[in-house]
Amino acid sequence: MKKIRLPLDGHISEYCLNNKEPWPASPIPPPRSRTVYAAAHVVIDPLQPDVLDIEATLAFRRHLWSLGFGVAEAMDTAQRGMGLSWTAARDLIRVSARENEGEIACGANTDQLDPTAPATLDDVIRAYQEQCETIESAGGRVILMASRVLARCATGPEDYIRVYRHLLSNLNQTAILHWLGEAFDPQLKGYWGSSNVDEAMQTCLAIIQENQTKIDGIKISLLDKQQEIKMRRLLPSSVRMYTGDDFDYAELIRGDEQGYSHALLGIFDGIAPAAALAFKALDAGDLDTYAAILAPTVPLSRHIFQTPTYFYKTGLVFLAYLNGYQRHFRMLGGQESARSIGHLAKLFVLADQARLLSDPELALHRMRLVLELAGAEA
Repeated sequence: MKKIRLPLDGHISEYCLNNKEPWPASPIPPPRSRTVYAAAHVVIDPLQPDVLDIEATLAFRRHLWSLGFGVAEAMDTAQRGMGLSWTAARDLIRVSARENEGEIACGANTDQLDPTAPATLDDVIRAYQEQCETIESAGGRVILMASRVLARCATGPEDYIRVYRHLLSNLNQTAILHWLGEAFDPQLKGYWGSSNVDEAMQTCLAIIQENQTKIDGIKISLLDKQQEIKMRRLLPSSVRMYTGDDFDYAELIRGDEQGYSHALLGIFDGIAPAAALAFKALDAGDLDTYAAILAPTVPLSRHIFQTPTYFYKTGLVFLAYLNGYQRHFRMLGGQESARSIGHLAKLFVLADQARLLSDPELALHRMRLVLELAGAEA
């Protein structure tokens, strides 16, 4: 039996790995019953920590495509707004779209604007349009990410309506809207013109209703399943709800008697082998197997996305390191240090319990290296 000593709950404890086989990462077709995108992390060159390792980054996207996921490129999971500049994101979008072995949708934002300088709505529109044109010319679908600059300069709902009307009318194909709650980014507080979720939702729904022929769906990441269900039931029938809820995704994707959510999730970056098999079961109508596979992934996801939620990227990169998808545990901006060694040790346990350590021997070896570097007993 494989064992390791880990710092758990403030104490060094012996942990025995489970004896179940890890979920295989074998190629599988995209699910038929749901549209699913994985928001993918990026891998840096450890010798040039502000530069992406493009081949390792693309290799991970091939892994996701092979498991039937669309790739959501250059999103917050890729450290957009937390280390990944628009220049780097633009280059990544272009190479990922060329590499494309499945569906790809890419984040358009306004992050080429100086975050400290005053900005107008016209500045926001021009910045968004530049990024939308880059994405569409590369062959990707646009995800209109929530903009910090728009949140700062908009004076009310009418400004959001103006900006989104203009942007959507100029796209060549339908886009995915993006509503990211302040747990993921405090600078987006009050998005859609109100800090009241119900009022913000009404503005967002008005934009969707007016522009529904230009909208594929909306991703919401509010970590509030009831608000997502409420909005899902109010959407036009042609517009998909993409859950961004990394706490209750299993329930929201399964759905209820009135509908279900599709998904665009950061946690799929880490749980792709399990989720792919769960969607295969869902396609077959086997809800028990679907639930049984995903149930152990939910505690893992809730741990990775715990407060402060915006540091969830650290957990996903650590899981990729444990599983051999990259050869180091380093991130843009040094964010590998954003979570404690206790947090990472608990992540190791939860990943093992979810059968998501693809090579337990490698994972043990790398966990011990991290423990040693942290000065923790292993």
